[in-house]
Amino acid sequence: MKKLVFLLFILPTVSFAEQKPFDYMDVFELEWATDPQIRGDNVIYVRNFMDIMKDRRRSNIWQIDSDGNNHRPMTTGLNNMRSPRLSPDGSLLAYLSNESGKTQIMMRFMDSGETFELAQLQNGASNISWSPDGSYIAFTAFAPKEPETYAPLPSAPKGAEWAKKPVVYDKTLFTRNGSGYGSLGNDHIFVVPALGGTARQITSGEFNHSSSLSWAKDGSKIYFSANRHDDHIDEPQNSEIYSVDVNSGEIVALTDRFGADRSPAVSPDGEMIAYLGFDDVRSEYHNSHLYVMNIDGSNKRMITDGMDINVESIKWTSRNNEIYIAYSEQSLGKVAKLSFNGRISDVTDKVGGTSVGRPYGGGDFDVDERGNVAFTIGSVHDQSNIAVAGEGQITDLNADLLPHRKLASVEEINYKSSHDNIDIQGWLMKPADFDASKKYPLILEIHGGPISHYGPYFAAEMQLMASAGYMVLYVNQRGSTSYGEDFANLLHHNYPNYDYDDVMSGVDHVIGMGNVDEDRLYIAGGSNGGILSSWAIGKTDRFKAAAVIKPLTNWVTGVLNSALARFSFRYEFADALWDNPEEYWKRSPLSLVGNVTTPTMLMTGEEDVTTPIGESEQYYQALKMKGVETILVRIPGAGHGIANRPSQLITKTQHTIKWFDDHK
Repeated sequence: MKKLVFLLFILPTVSFAEQKPFDYMDVFELEWATDPQIRGDNVIYVRNFMDIMKDRRRSNIWQIDSDGNNHRPMTTGLNNMRSPRLSPDGSLLAYLSNESGKTQIMMRFMDSGETFELAQLQNGASNISWSPDGSYIAFTAFAPKEPETYAPLPSAPKGAEWAKKPVVYDKTLFTRNGSGYGSLGNDHIFVVPALGGTARQITSGEFNHSSSLSWAKDGSKIYFSANRHDDHIDEPQNSEIYSVDVNSGEIVALTDRFGADRSPAVSPDGEMIAYLGFDDVRSEYHNSHLYVMNIDGSNKRMITDGMDINVESIKWTSRNNEIYIAYSEQSLGKVAKLSFNGRISDVTDKVGGTSVGRPYGGGDFDVDERGNVAFTIGSVHDQSNIAVAGEGQITDLNADLLPHRKLASVEEINYKSSHDNIDIQGWLMKPADFDASKKYPLILEIHGGPISHYGPYFAAEMQLMASAGYMVLYVNQRGSTSYGEDFANLLHHNYPNYDYDDVMSGVDHVIGMGNVDEDRLYIAGGSNGGILSSWAIGKTDRFKAAAVIKPLTNWVTGVLNSALARFSFRYEFADALWDNPEEYWKRSPLSLVGNVTTPTMLMTGEEDVTTPIGESEQYYQALKMKGVETILVRIPGAGHGIANRPSQLITKTQHTIKWFDDHK
């Protein structure tokens, strides 16, 4: 673990002359906080950092008093320690560790610091949850299933080296998003004694049970969300809230509507369950609302009725008629106190900063039984730290790095879309040594999703672009979240399309502000940003070069090859491919490739199953056949998270900047 010394003294003010530009290798020095857990005057959290020798993201568990004092590690080393969860009486801390090679549940005695491994889990663990009396830990884990051959095969002679047996799939969905062609099996719920012992599986069946877990007050049942319907493959969003009897394994469904019901949380008195969900009307996007019901599933009611917000997570305090929620509004991450009469009171609007490469919204928070709130706090010039409501920010994890670097300035912009005059919010990043008398090249960087949003948060990739002398524009075009359900659904059955007008209006807006060299415009984006950037260069030739990252360029092939095929089939198109192939082709960037003259770099992870590399290969081949300057960058070992490893983040950004530099 690095960087302990800054905790021991106050750093002197650093003059601008002493600062250096933010550099690629600085990526390995970044740290950020996640998953705060507050109990009274103490906060336990996960401190994330980079391992330069193994090229991996790492994490340890730290604690700090809510006034910023007594900041110290609870775990150390170059492994991943995460998900700290205190026992109900505060005497034990359970957390996850991959120190042994597989994710295990570790237990720490808070008084002595002694730790031990709870059980020898063969397939890892996640979603750990304490029983109310502190005697058990519930968790979810993958339970593998032995593959069966379709045709009977003879056994190989002893010592023979035969080829591996085939793997036969009989389910529609045969890839696991983010992990490619995974092992056969399902995620299930297990329980294990808190002081160690044998883990016992309590759910079964060919369904995935990978949600957060909440115990009944008497410890007899565990509440979870899952999709256990017979058509769960065809209807992937139709989840319910269930209870499972810890002793008998009996499972009872407590909800039954068509739609998503998830994140159950039992009230302090054990009489109610709060949960999130929505009625599925086949829209591209649905707000998740807060509901409560009696512990037996009766008397369901929506608490956020009439509120145009998407509730991201929920936490009870000791009160049975008050819940804290996280949501985003106008790109800002918020925590609010919500009473059952529908009164909402914001605690903070500064939650965020947990994404390293790009400025995505999101973040973590926790509240204890007395209503003390801890959260991750983000800004445009720093990664996430820990803050406590009423105290402010209490950590400064990059104090030894970022004050010594020249960082780009970031200013919010607001403008109207040329298509229909709707309001669009965005941000313009200017190089640290910006000179108002000069003109600068501009990169339009488009976010993924499209159901996601950028915000006023730190973005290493864009800081590197600015350090290379570029202005960077990023906006929340239609389809982005945090602006209400209607705004997010403006792309329903219609993207890419008018989102193109939104981003191009942003380019025109910043050109009108001055300082942009109109002859040096560039476009880049990943995932949905890759779709929209490849679409854009089929509509205009105003960009000098394009970096199209992990795109889906052909809906005809992509809707069947992607791990998200079922979602696309049900929600992004009105008709099946075979019933209306023209619509799929009309919305494919490949349909416009005949218009493209822009030099284009394509980049995708070779193990990506969300936007498979074949989508980039098609577009690359078409550009080659047309004689358009193009290169294809394949990232070995990378899935859709193309920049998950620090060197991959550097590779992605460095190749993008090099491509743009070569086309000035």
